[in-house]
Amino acid sequence: MTKDKGRRVESSALRNFLKSEAAGGMLLMAAAALAMIVANSSWAEAYFHLLHLQTGPVLSDKLGPMTIHLWINDALMAVFFLLVGLEIKREFVDGHLATWKDRGLPIVAAAGGMIVPAIVYLIVTGGAPELLRGWAIPSATDIAFAIGVLALLGSRAPTSLKLFLTTVAIVDDMGAVAIIALVYTASIGGAALFAAGVLWGAMFLLNRIGVTKLWPYVLLAIGLWFAVLLSGVHATVAGVLAAMAIPIKLTPGAPDAADSPLHRLEHALQPWVAYAIVPLFGFANAGVSLAGIGIAQVLAPLPLGVALGLFLGKQIGIFASVRLAVAFRLGDRPAGATWLQVYGVSLLCGIGFTMSLFINGLAFIDPALIDEVKIGVLGGSVVSALAGYILLRLAPRWRAQSEN
Repeated sequence: MTKDKGRRVESSALRNFLKSEAAGGMLLMAAAALAMIVANSSWAEAYFHLLHLQTGPVLSDKLGPMTIHLWINDALMAVFFLLVGLEIKREFVDGHLATWKDRGLPIVAAAGGMIVPAIVYLIVTGGAPELLRGWAIPSATDIAFAIGVLALLGSRAPTSLKLFLTTVAIVDDMGAVAIIALVYTASIGGAALFAAGVLWGAMFLLNRIGVTKLWPYVLLAIGLWFAVLLSGVHATVAGVLAAMAIPIKLTPGAPDAADSPLHRLEHALQPWVAYAIVPLFGFANAGVSLAGIGIAQVLAPLPLGVALGLFLGKQIGIFASVRLAVAFRLGDRPAGATWLQVYGVSLLCGIGFTMSLFINGLAFIDPALIDEVKIGVLGGSVVSALAGYILLRLAPRWRAQSEN
């Protein structure tokens, strides 16, 4: 805590976010590695049986009986998306994306980083009809994983690069949420969608009349999640919708206000999401048996399209977009960073782990295709992480003469 003219305030949500995401990213790496080890050990059968163990009622005819895997992907990940939504709102209302001048570079970079990977994926997969639904898989960046790698570099990665990566990933997340809502929704239940709209409107009404206690918003958010689940739209979208209705108290240039509902909720959720939900998701979704998988399977169009989309598509799309944005004066290069370091961060944006695996589960039903995507996501993410880390570790630091 800090003091601001006698008012008790929380430490900055962004600083806490970067710290928790860095530590959470390292924990996510460990969880993913553990999942791969378990899935290829004598515990494999127990691992897969546990994930698909029925543990609840039928909440939706589309999903069927709830399993541990569904609770993680459709319920706990809604909390993850709630935090994502809070981060988006904070940055756009009271943070580093509060003005159009600040938004220019991250928006252009994120757009390039989503479009080019999709194009690479479609080229490599040859436009095969059965694989078309996977085009969005390599389009997202895993901010926790990427910031975790940046944290390993210590002072060799200037703060401006961490902020650049964070803002690009936040805009990237907005695109991913839109894709999930618009592309991966097969049918809409009108009554449930209407109920979701009423609940969402009630949250905005509470905001409008000045309610700052969090529990009414939380109760309505749970109802919103259930209504969205029944509507056919993926339930995690409810997390982002709920976040948009949480009140925020502006604190420009100062630590977050302790009486700001959005900041309080964000601080409360960060450790649970970073240290529990995201690693649990990684453990539940990264495990894939490598039995019988050889070079031919790894180089098949689907895993290769995902891997190259992440590794080549992300670095080309983001770095080229940043260069063009700076050339056309849509934004400035991150302060104190060289172009080589910006390229290194573009490589790190090829770590698509969490969101890519999540979209994988929406794009495909066939277990064989899901496993192929996991191989591509793991391969592309690991290569991007190693390449980005090595380049940033060896890149000369910024000097005044490097401006030109």
